[in-house]
Amino acid sequence: MSDWEGVGVDETSCRVTALSLEQRELTGEIPRELGDLSNLMTLELGHNGLTGSVPAELGRLSRLTTLALYDNGLSGEIPPELGDLSNLMTLELGHNGLTGSVPAELGRLSRLTTLALYDNGLSGDIPRELGNLIRLRLLWLRENGLTGEVPRDLGNLVHLQDLDLRQNGLSGEVPAELGRLVRLEYLGLGYNGLTGRIPPELGRLARLKGLDLARNGLSGSIPPELGRLAGLIDLTLNNNSLTGGIPPELGRLARLKGLWVYENFLSGPVPSELGNLANLQSMNFYNNRLSGEVPPELGRLGNLRSLSLADNALTGAIPAELADIPFLEWLNLGGNALTGCVPTALRAVEHHDFERMGLPYC
Repeated sequence: MSDWEGVGVDETSCRVTALSLEQRELTGEIPRELGDLSNLMTLELGHNGLTGSVPAELGRLSRLTTLALYDNGLSGEIPPELGDLSNLMTLELGHNGLTGSVPAELGRLSRLTTLALYDNGLSGDIPRELGNLIRLRLLWLRENGLTGEVPRDLGNLVHLQDLDLRQNGLSGEVPAELGRLVRLEYLGLGYNGLTGRIPPELGRLARLKGLDLARNGLSGSIPPELGRLAGLIDLTLNNNSLTGGIPPELGRLARLKGLWVYENFLSGPVPSELGNLANLQSMNFYNNRLSGEVPPELGRLGNLRSLSLADNALTGAIPAELADIPFLEWLNLGGNALTGCVPTALRAVEHHDFERMGLPYC
């Protein structure tokens, strides 16, 4: 036992086994001498003011299971020597200033369950060797400068629950192999340069709660197979080049709270089946090419707070049923070819664009 707070010591050998010094206002560089603590199993220095590089000497800590250096001011490259940490289960280096590539050597960390390298300045391709980390549950590489394709080998990570690759410079198609990640709960590929179609295989991700493919160059239609994602809470497909109609199968997503498909090239009607989304809070189809009438069934969306169908080619009258939505705060219908009048009860909506529509109240 140690009298020093945050320092763990083995009672038999009197060797240091843990340094848990998160949020201690530490500054300066990480001492290379820490690589001499051969019994160290936990090194947690996150949320401090540390600077300098990640010492390559840490790769000598053969018993280390947790290395958490997140939320500091570290710079330089990730040492490939970290790939020698054969017992490592958690590697957290997020929210620093690290540069260079993601070392392919990290693919040797066969016991790793968490790999968090988010919010750095990393560049280059995502190593396909990461597909060897079959125990991995969390992979966060968002907010870097990574390029190249999403490796199809990531489809081997059958225990993965959270895959976040948003805000990089990734290109190529969304791999159909990601449909094999049956334990996945979140898939974030938004804010990249991905092209091609949305794989229908993503409809196999039965545990998925969040799907973010926003701000890419995706084309083709929205797969109706996405209607199988019974646990989905957020579906974000905005700012792509999607065409075709809105699949009525999306009306089966009973838990959905957010549906954002604005700034695409979708055509055809707004399916009346979307009125079945009892938990929906936000629906946004702004700036597409939708036609037909606004379905009165949308008035059944009792939890809806925001609805935007603006800047499409919708016709007909504004359904009076929209006034039955009790918590509606935002309603944008302008930029269409709607006729008739605005139901007076809709004046209670705090944010709207009725003036832009030029229709009288009735």
